[in-house]
Amino acid sequence: MRVLVVEDEPEMASILRRGLTEEGFAVDVSADGEEGAWYARENSYDVIVLDVLLPGIDGFAVLEGIRAAGNWAPVLLLTARDAVEDRVRGLDLGADDYMLKPFAFAELLARLRALLRRGAGERPAVLSAGDLQLDPACHEVRMDGRLVGLTAKEFALLEYFMRRAGRVVSKTELVEHVWDFAFDRDSNVVEVYVGYLRAKIGHGRIETVRGAGYRLP
Repeated sequence: MRVLVVEDEPEMASILRRGLTEEGFAVDVSADGEEGAWYARENSYDVIVLDVLLPGIDGFAVLEGIRAAGNWAPVLLLTARDAVEDRVRGLDLGADDYMLKPFAFAELLARLRALLRRGAGERPAVLSAGDLQLDPACHEVRMDGRLVGLTAKEFALLEYFMRRAGRVVSKTELVEHVWDFAFDRDSNVVEVYVGYLRAKIGHGRIETVRGAGYRLP
């Protein structure tokens, strides 16, 4: 497995390089944000360990650039800052995990193994379908750049459709994931809310697949 470590503290970088190499990883190390971003663009990594506080551009900017470029390698953020806002920002930008310094190397390894099991499937921070964009962190939906006002349940329904774009989603699946298992599946609530969504985002965006459910192309 190939790992990129972006860490500007020489001692920490050395510890990570040595420890990961001993565990069988092929390790590239970068000491600043610009170089780390270049490594991530030019090479294919199975996992990235990224410090937040870096010279030049910080880890958040590196992460944002990685994801904007369509690189979905799992990213573990490292930082000495324990503010909740920092953790929230990193995760919302597309990080897969977050560790505070100091940390136990054994735990870092365990977290990297967990990320490697998860793989590098696409996990965009902002969901897109044509000119429709949904930002789960900001709880905003925009259509052709214009803000669309949705209720909490309409937002949840649209997010579910967008995360499964191109797939047929059954009424039962929608009830279980957008409402709950105890909800009356014979209710017409799904049809009602799909109608609300169509009225706000356009009637042609959500297709009815007869006998199967709905699909957002």
